[in-house]
Amino acid sequence: MKFFRSRARRTKPSPVFRLAELYHAGQYAEAEKEGRALIRSPLSERELVVARTVIALSVGAQGRHTEAVGEYEEALAVSHDFYGAEHWQTLKLRSDRAQQLVATGRHAECQAECEAVVRAAAGAADEDKRLVAVAATNGLVYVLNKQGKHVKAEALARDALADPSATPYFRQVLQLGLARSLNGQERYEEALAEAATAGELHRALSEGQRGPDAGAVDLATGTALLGLGRVAEARTRADAALAACLASLGPDHHRTGEARELLARFDPA
Repeated sequence: MKFFRSRARRTKPSPVFRLAELYHAGQYAEAEKEGRALIRSPLSERELVVARTVIALSVGAQGRHTEAVGEYEEALAVSHDFYGAEHWQTLKLRSDRAQQLVATGRHAECQAECEAVVRAAAGAADEDKRLVAVAATNGLVYVLNKQGKHVKAEALARDALADPSATPYFRQVLQLGLARSLNGQERYEEALAEAATAGELHRALSEGQRGPDAGAVDLATGTALLGLGRVAEARTRADAALAACLASLGPDHHRTGEARELLARFDPA
């Protein structure tokens, strides 16, 4: 899926292309700043959808999850008006918004919304829409793990990984969800193996695709190693997870908090 589809007859690049480039380069604060400036200028409806989307993504990537929910609602409103309720862009925004809800503790709302998006997008002929179903399924796996429903999360992740629609990026995040579910069941050897597979997939992605999942592989790996009693290795991975999260996502991101929680298990108060 792409933020913006160019047309052959377009001769002048749209200003929203720069926003997407900034986001994919991990320059989230700059993407947000330029996006907010851009929406005050004349834009086509399509460009406004993209600008609003990049703002929402960038706010969430900086760990301002409650604010991101509101930004997604702004983006959803313009996408709904321009594309309609069933378009993949609108459904993807619903899925992304739902996944911000997890970080604010609104687990039941996230689960219900991800399930609704999966129902709306699954089995579609359109490739982008099928990918939205995979994205929403990943959101379901994450929120089920957060609720301690690890067996259900494992089954869902395995089913999704068997779907040929899953791109390398989504295979990576689903693989991480599978590793989390196994850690939650204290099946640490299996979790370590699945985290290693996730790491291989992560390293094969472009730099822009790796950014939003900074620290996630180290976090899953460190959790598994600690469960296996390999404390020194686990501590190294936990430190790496926190450093990666702070460098890419900032101190307020939910994954940064998860890394700190893992480190607290080594240094109990």
